Amino acid sequence: MQRVPYNFNAQKNLDILSKAAFLTTKSGNKINTMVIGWGSLGVMWRLPIFSVMVRQNRFTHTLLEKSHEFTVTIPYGDVSHLIPVCGERSGRDIDKLAACGLKTLKGQKIATPVLDLPGMHFECSVVYNRLMGKEHLNKALEELWYNKEPDDYHMFYFGEILDSYITE
Repeated sequence: MQRVPYNFNAQKNLDILSKAAFLTTKSGNKINTMVIGWGSLGVMWRLPIFSVMVRQNRFTHTLLEKSHEFTVTIPYGDVSHLIPVCGERSGRDIDKLAACGLKTLKGQKIATPVLDLPGMHFECSVVYNRLMGKEHLNKALEELWYNKEPDDYHMFYFGEILDSYITE
């Protein structure tokens, strides 16, 4: 593990994120991961922040509401074989880690682990969350992203980045 600043390789990491990254959270003895393609890396309130969006009907949302922490793994290799399970199945129904043969590494600063995949990892503590307001969303985006699941808007989670590192 090599500790690096949160903005290390930012362009590369954001490019990978737009294709597939992993959001993981843990509450009690339950760990769940999901594929994400949206997120934001930056500074808010003078803190390094990783913001993620999770629909309210997702199991990850249930766990995040209890744990108030998450990790993001930006994989530095092909993870296409993980997407059918981690991106399309619910952690309510299956143990995604076991189903995919995924291992985890203990979080350095939080209880939530990171996925044991080569890549960049962020450990985050939620400092703010907010449900999207339909009335504030651009109509074209609403039709594009929320037409199939009306009224299932995302919860935004803003996580202070407490640690960031690369694993091989």
